[in-house]
Amino acid sequence: MKKSPLSLLGLGQAARTGYVGTVVADEPIAALAAHDVLLRGGNAADAAAALGLALSVTLPSRASLGGGGACLAWKPGDRDGGRAFLFLPTGDAPQDAQQASASRADRPASAPMLARGLYLMQIRYGSVDFADLTRPAISLARAGFEVSGQLAADLSVVQAPLLADEGARAVFGRVDGSALKAGDILRQPRLAGSLERIRSGGVGDLYSGALGQTLVAASNAAGGGLTMAGLRSALPASVAPLTVTSGNVSVSFLPPPADGGYGTAVAWLGLANGQGSSSRGRQAVAAWRASEAGGSVGTQSARAEALLNSGHAPANGGTLPSLPASTSFAVVDRDGESVACALTMNNLFGTGRMAGSTGIVLGASAAHKPGPLLAAAIAHRRADVFLAASAASGQADAADAAAAALTGALGGNVKAMSPTTEAGRANAISCPGGLPGEGERCRGWTDPRGGGYVSASDGS
Repeated sequence: MKKSPLSLLGLGQAARTGYVGTVVADEPIAALAAHDVLLRGGNAADAAAALGLALSVTLPSRASLGGGGACLAWKPGDRDGGRAFLFLPTGDAPQDAQQASASRADRPASAPMLARGLYLMQIRYGSVDFADLTRPAISLARAGFEVSGQLAADLSVVQAPLLADEGARAVFGRVDGSALKAGDILRQPRLAGSLERIRSGGVGDLYSGALGQTLVAASNAAGGGLTMAGLRSALPASVAPLTVTSGNVSVSFLPPPADGGYGTAVAWLGLANGQGSSSRGRQAVAAWRASEAGGSVGTQSARAEALLNSGHAPANGGTLPSLPASTSFAVVDRDGESVACALTMNNLFGTGRMAGSTGIVLGASAAHKPGPLLAAAIAHRRADVFLAASAASGQADAADAAAAALTGALGGNVKAMSPTTEAGRANAISCPGGLPGEGERCRGWTDPRGGGYVSASDGS
């Protein structure tokens, strides 16, 4: 379906008035970019795509073009719970030692999944040309922006190994040799060039065109070991979400292999049944990975949904190893269309290396690392009314944080959205009056312990 161009972002269309939607995210600048899309006439999927691309600029520690993630999307009228879009970072580089040595892949990179995943989600649920949604990210990369507290904190954690890479040091380093601090200006002209290529040549240019060839050459020079064959075969999936119904409320969750959604479902059901636990979701994921993981996406999803609906989903599976960092966000528009996403690099700043002239931070291969917990959920009444959404980060605590936030959001209790987990950081939207309809009652929430931001038309 051909979509109309979006006359926004300085291109002349007047801003909407009244309630246009709510955006919640871990990073303020990207959240504002998404809200501007809503103000200028885009829907939730348009805003979410713009937000994800903006995060590749403003929070490349967790959401570079070199990484990936997963999104849920739902709109009134979806009678199957909407769709889940899975674009997790994969292992593309040579896996055995002999191949790695021959290709100099000393830090295997993942295939870049973010652009392709956001494109698939937006082409299915969006209302405008995807190319227009790259403009906020391009502008931020070219003009620069103030480093947020979240990005500064991530830089401080990996400062020494990250700045050992010449390309990363040129972007993220100060003249005194230290990493950028909160409030410093970060400009990324090379990344702006890559985003401009995606805008003008389409997303396919990153996977089968000249931009992809440049990325492969640069990744090999940086020890990433990407191949054109690997880029071409790295395809996102559009699948049915996990769905759980309680009374007249249905909740959609990310399905495995984004198994943080399964953990969120188990934890939410426990809270709904008075069996609250700050680690129930984490333990459910550990049990899942120990006994149920494996097989096709469809097979995994069917097994997970059967366990949830049977009432016997295991909630005590031991512990999880140290998991990769992630970031999350959620968007709803005035008509009730909603998107909730979690993104990751499979490691803070992925491989810690920049892909040459592309300006893209390479994500880490998933082949030798435990998968992240990508947690997101959307609640709706029947198939017509949006009620709440949540998404979370925080390594092993993400599922429990998302479940706690969802419970509070469904109850219309902003204070109750706060997770009880130590590391979990949630973003949530609550519309107790339902959308479409009572937008003035919608509220967004982000964890006050983090650097998140809520953007809504009423200024809240």
